[in-house]
Amino acid sequence: MYQRVRAYIRRYHMLNSEDRVIAGVSGGADSICLLFMLTELAEEIGFSLTAVHVHHGLRGEAADADAAYVGRVCREQGVKLRTFCEDVEGYARRHGLTLEEAGRDVRRECFLTVLREMNGTKIALAHHQNDNAETLIWNLCRGCGLKGLGGIAPVTDVWIRPLLCLRREEIESYLGKRGISYCTDASNLEDAYTRNRIRNHVIPYLEDQVNSRTVAHMSEAMEQLRLTGEYIEQEAKRYEGLCVRYGPDGTAVLDEEGFWQVPEALKGYVLYGMLCRAAARRKDIEAQHVRLLAELLKKQTGRRLDLPYGVQARRCYEGIELCRAGSYGADAVRADMKTENVPVRMQILERTEDMVIFPETPYTKWFDYDIIKSTVQIRHREPGDRITISGDGKTQKIKQYFINEKIPQKLRDGIWLAADGKDIMWVVGYRQSQRYQITDKTRRILEIEVYGGQGSGGEY
Repeated sequence: MYQRVRAYIRRYHMLNSEDRVIAGVSGGADSICLLFMLTELAEEIGFSLTAVHVHHGLRGEAADADAAYVGRVCREQGVKLRTFCEDVEGYARRHGLTLEEAGRDVRRECFLTVLREMNGTKIALAHHQNDNAETLIWNLCRGCGLKGLGGIAPVTDVWIRPLLCLRREEIESYLGKRGISYCTDASNLEDAYTRNRIRNHVIPYLEDQVNSRTVAHMSEAMEQLRLTGEYIEQEAKRYEGLCVRYGPDGTAVLDEEGFWQVPEALKGYVLYGMLCRAAARRKDIEAQHVRLLAELLKKQTGRRLDLPYGVQARRCYEGIELCRAGSYGADAVRADMKTENVPVRMQILERTEDMVIFPETPYTKWFDYDIIKSTVQIRHREPGDRITISGDGKTQKIKQYFINEKIPQKLRDGIWLAADGKDIMWVVGYRQSQRYQITDKTRRILEIEVYGGQGSGGEY
């Protein structure tokens, strides 16, 4: 099983020797398996490992016992541990969330806190194929698009999930054969949460009455759907670049004539991308909002529509104009840019407390605008280019980076780079420099989107 996880990590380029990995360890079978796998991999690959345990303050002595167990295992394995004690119930009450939602948010913030403090590069979570199957069923039941059908991704920016290639039964078997104990959260056996009901009733029924390999088949289908979704997303962004114009004041204008040339299957994606960019957020932007935008195109000039985050849509002669209260900054000189053949968009966002820090697409990245020294260029590699690969400032020549990542020689000259002078901010489609990561001190964010193609580069 170790070899399968190792191969899965290699396939998705999850880890390398320079990484500083933060692993979420609750004490359950999944996270204990993750801890032992990463400990063994750390010896082989050479990355550093820190475990993080979050005590939710909900299960009394049982939760205390889990924390104590995680502490003992980490000491035995020689793994540094950070433990957080949080009031999840109070957090849920203050933010109007369920305990499940609050727990997820609190854990995420704890992981990110350690990531920042330790100049970490990756956060490893213990999701496996059964979790993914539960997610697929839950998304289908409450309604979702192609992205939701793709389930949990193996890699999302700093978040990695090395165990997504395994079923829960395989994890428990691995621990049993090695004589490794783990904690059992009794609340997981209760039906208080929707996900628990899916886990305890729906999936067992499907495996027993329909197909014993239900979870494995769902995992295979989700992988194909993720790949399809990534392709469609890139195509939609390409069309978005042809029919949507963004202004430095936060406005966006959809050209109606160009929009009708977009394939029907991609129209909704184009409108969604336009609205998310105007709002500077993705959370709570839903299908109903996209539908309202599409309907606005059929109405008379001058009609208006209020959308989330203070965005207002107006039917204009050209098509649809979106504007949002405030602006992205007076020095956002160009928020829309295209090279000769490669559409590239850049815009400056003012940092807000509820702003999502990590865009989910591999071709959209956020950078700390306040530390950029030169005019940002989108270009191919040049002699002397270097990228910062660790939080302590360690750099690597781009040539060596390509070699380490086993990128074929014939592809290297065609890979786009976002460059601040000779400092490479982003190897597009691959890695983002540690130097330009968003931190607590960041006040302005430079967002860059690149949509494939071949061209001569450009400037911002």
